[in-house]
Amino acid sequence: MALAACSPPPVKVAPPDTVGAVAAIRALGAHYQSSVQVHGVRDPAVDGFLAAARTQEARGDFHSAWAAVDKALAISPRAPDILQFAAELAIENGDWKQAGELARQSYDLGARVGGLCARNLETQARALAVQGDDAGAAQARARIEACRVPPVTRF
Repeated sequence: MALAACSPPPVKVAPPDTVGAVAAIRALGAHYQSSVQVHGVRDPAVDGFLAAARTQEARGDFHSAWAAVDKALAISPRAPDILQFAAELAIENGDWKQAGELARQSYDLGARVGGLCARNLETQARALAVQGDDAGAAQARARIEACRVPPVTRF
């Protein structure tokens, strides 16, 4: 009993910086913008929901931003850019498992090039790392460079 009183208190691990993680993911995506970008045509209502979500996210109202993105996904459930945005909101809400799943869906449905591809893989890597899968995180990060497509050389 006397020894138990001398044992050090359990070490508390600080939760990951979710807002900083999303900023880093988006910065990486900007760094990997490619000469090839694929954008689908979509319902204008989706753009309205996404604009509202971005405004709410900037104010720190992640719950309302999530609701707006959920409405956009109801209209365009297979839109890779919306799925990635949802993944980033999941991170900001602390749901790393859902973030990884959404990013994987986005990657599977997307063109696998450019900034969105890099954001998908970095999101997956961070989600795996937070969940203790360092090997999976390293594999996801190793695939990021393949997202860059060099510009076409014209003569």
